[in-house]
Amino acid sequence: MKNTIAERVADFLKDYPPFQFLSSSSLLKISGEVQVLYYEKDKAIFKEGEKNTGIFYVVKDGAVRLSRTEENEPKIVDICDEGDLFGLRPLITKEDYELSASANEETILYGIPIDLFLPIALEHKEVSNFLIASFASNVQDPYSLEESGKLFTEYSVERNSEIFDLQKAKYSKNILTCTPETLIKVAASKMSHRNVGSIIVTEDNKPRGIITNKDLRDKIATGAFDITDPVTQIMTRPVRCFHKDPTVAQAQLIMLKNDISHLCITEDGTPDSNLLGLITEHDIVVSFANNPVVLMKEVKLAKRTKRLRNVRLKVSQLLKKYLAQNLPLSQILNILNEVNYAITVRVIELSLQKMEVSPPCKFAWLALGSQGRKEQLLLTDQDHAIVFENVAPEDYEATQTYFIKLARHITRSLHKIGYDYCPADMMASNPRWCQSVQEWKNQYDIWIKDPTPESQLLSAIFFDYSYVYGDTELVTRLSDNILDTLDQNNMFYRVMAKDAIRSPSPLGFFRQFLVEEDGEHKDFFDIKSRALMPLIDAARVLSLHHKLRNINNTAARFERLAEIETNNKEIYESCSYAFKALLKFRTRQGILHGDSGRFIELATLSKAEKLKLKRCFKPIQDIQEILTVRYQLK
Repeated sequence: MKNTIAERVADFLKDYPPFQFLSSSSLLKISGEVQVLYYEKDKAIFKEGEKNTGIFYVVKDGAVRLSRTEENEPKIVDICDEGDLFGLRPLITKEDYELSASANEETILYGIPIDLFLPIALEHKEVSNFLIASFASNVQDPYSLEESGKLFTEYSVERNSEIFDLQKAKYSKNILTCTPETLIKVAASKMSHRNVGSIIVTEDNKPRGIITNKDLRDKIATGAFDITDPVTQIMTRPVRCFHKDPTVAQAQLIMLKNDISHLCITEDGTPDSNLLGLITEHDIVVSFANNPVVLMKEVKLAKRTKRLRNVRLKVSQLLKKYLAQNLPLSQILNILNEVNYAITVRVIELSLQKMEVSPPCKFAWLALGSQGRKEQLLLTDQDHAIVFENVAPEDYEATQTYFIKLARHITRSLHKIGYDYCPADMMASNPRWCQSVQEWKNQYDIWIKDPTPESQLLSAIFFDYSYVYGDTELVTRLSDNILDTLDQNNMFYRVMAKDAIRSPSPLGFFRQFLVEEDGEHKDFFDIKSRALMPLIDAARVLSLHHKLRNINNTAARFERLAEIETNNKEIYESCSYAFKALLKFRTRQGILHGDSGRFIELATLSKAEKLKLKRCFKPIQDIQEILTVRYQLK
């Protein structure tokens, strides 16, 4: 006989994560044991510190408010509506409730028995990841979960035939090996004789360790170990292994994630089975045409802009693949920014060749804004500047004219590659942004000493510059001048901090997304101004205050601040991880819709994606409170 109530419960749950990841039979089994609970408005469901009841909850109809006691007063921390989960602490940590829950209006809940649900959840990675993420969105310190790689985990990574079903990686079967008793000098002699960069230490044909040229350099050449010691003293262990017939992309992914250059192939993919072969980083470079090393070589050999444009298109494809492979954003940024910067450098070199004469003095090309922060993944508009050496007053106009002409060559080439012209003309081809060190110093002095709405806007762009090409000494002098001026005008920090907390909140009082009220993007969520910019602005002012040099990336700034201000360590680390997750989310949206990813149509997002966004907003309020108190903004 059919259980119609269970079928109705299952029919509701299947539309919401994590239940959507379950099979029909598993979902029906759970639904048959669900408790259907009714609560009148303001009725308590459970209280802070109360012993757990062995169930967690899903809102069927109505809404539930979660609160925490602060200074003897309840403070609302969340509002749960249809499909939301709450009361997860007993499920995740097996502890009692730390929040209170009560009906915000007439409410119907589904109570899910933990003992029944837990074994099923553990069998499904997507389910357990989602539950941990849901729990993390309401904990004080999400960083502790991020440390274990769980907070910003994707709920599912689709198998992409373009990535995972590429050609098989070729690997060497003629491997150089030695036993654990072999002396280091003997192993090094074997490597030299065979002209290879590694030797595998095996025991019964099972890999126990690996020695590379790097080990010999770092551990022998430095005198840390003697060449007469056994190889076990310096070998790296355990060896990273994979089963036979990996694809090129799989091998590359493992190497990138584990920061290794050699991958052993064994019968079952573990160090406890027979060694079959070895894949090196060089093998991957040869096999994978879109490898960043290959792209860098293409950039250096490029003689025309067209070839650089082709490289930039390959970079875009590489970005899509890295996102699909779910690589950490920091690794993606590091790899792609190196290639993008190399493209700009090559454009500058080719543009210099077009000039009739050599530069009249030393100069440096600076990237600004998101480019300067090394946070540009999608193709955006150009933001850059030139700083050149101080020259005699009578030579200034001619010198500036030369560099403006050079900048026009560069901006045209970058436009052909795919970078749009800046609509506000914040480019080195504009005389205002092509100046000597002294003129730049004068410009920054005006911005800092006499701040205006325009100067605050420009500060957000021109305080995030990074060196790309030319004379580094000029950039150092410029930075010194800026920090010296800030030292004498501490009130400017307050101006910057006030501007940083002015960014609109991502969420309303009831935890709903705040969207654009009018204009072209009416009802869309602006992830840049409401979520990313508050973190970018806060990191900038705090970094300048601490005189941090050569750290422009927002996530890296927060990580450095965590080292300096240990009392705020958890908040800064949470801000760093939240920023990376938000930037990754925006990038995915931009690729999906073929735009900048800035404005998001919330109706197109799944429940899981909305939850991902919301849990990234938590540190924004914390960092803005730090700015408010520190700079006395109230």
